[in-house]
Amino acid sequence: MIRHILFIKFKSDADPKKREKVKGLFLAMPKKVTGVTGVEWGLNDSPEGKNEGYTHVVLMTFADEAGRQNYLPHPEHEILKADFGPFLDDIIVVDYTVE
Repeated sequence: MIRHILFIKFKSDADPKKREKVKGLFLAMPKKVTGVTGVEWGLNDSPEGKNEGYTHVVLMTFADEAGRQNYLPHPEHEILKADFGPFLDDIIVVDYTVE
């Protein structure tokens, strides 16, 4: 199992309706892409103040390496990136294999 974590910083003028559309696209991935077994979307609510301006987190789970390799070039991922990109200020992506 592989976890795919995205730390998201939206542009300050990003329309909340557009953010909700992006959220919906992420949450639909398990139904659209073989190998994506789960997606969580969250808003940072840490009281520590160490988020460096990153306000949202996405946690995706891939069944295995084949699932990740299916997702990365998948047309649904390309649609997501096209909708997401114009409102994105910055993103950090970290993957790790669950042992």
